[in-house]
Amino acid sequence: MSEPQGTEGTTQRLPVIEKATGPGSLDQSASAADHEPPPAVDGDGRERRFWSARRIPAALTALVLLATAGMFLYDIAAVRADRPAMRWRRELARGLAERPLDDIWVLVGAGVATALGLWLLVLAATPGLRSVLPMRRTHPDVRAGLHRDLAALVLRDRAMEVAGVQTVRVRVGRARADVRAVSHFRDLDDVRADLDATLADAIRGLGLTRPPALSVHVRRPGRKG
Repeated sequence: MSEPQGTEGTTQRLPVIEKATGPGSLDQSASAADHEPPPAVDGDGRERRFWSARRIPAALTALVLLATAGMFLYDIAAVRADRPAMRWRRELARGLAERPLDDIWVLVGAGVATALGLWLLVLAATPGLRSVLPMRRTHPDVRAGLHRDLAALVLRDRAMEVAGVQTVRVRVGRARADVRAVSHFRDLDDVRADLDATLADAIRGLGLTRPPALSVHVRRPGRKG
């Protein structure tokens, strides 16, 4: 069984929780593939995702702009002081004046600049933090979010409480919670029905704004040897 990792007095983000399952057979209940579990909870869907600070891209962009602006300002000040322009600026001006627009290096430079610009626009227009699921507000001034790894841990622990479940693997995404369990006794349909009810209640207890849809698959353990 997987256990949270960390030391006393520290906080550490937990990895994706998975239960080790050996090579298993394909014995599943006849309706396991097309079974549609009951809805977990009715979320209002009004809470938006958390925005990432994106400190690294912002710092890199600021450093590049600062260095470029500093070099140009220094060169312009040198020219104003009746000193020759720096060699790199003379070479750059000569190259831009002599090279045609269809030159391979001009096209490569334009493509790189366009790609970087689009990347910055995407970062500016998207919230990021895809691993944090927004939770419903209980106070107007407080926002809370739950990491997907922690949600998987909660669902894993609740699934292990169901009679007949030997091992379970849980993956929680933004829109779906995928649960794959191995049952060593009891009828597979009964185990799956109990998992549906238990995990639906667990998802309801997470208090998420947009609860993920629940997908449960149950199979028998594979033969050893």
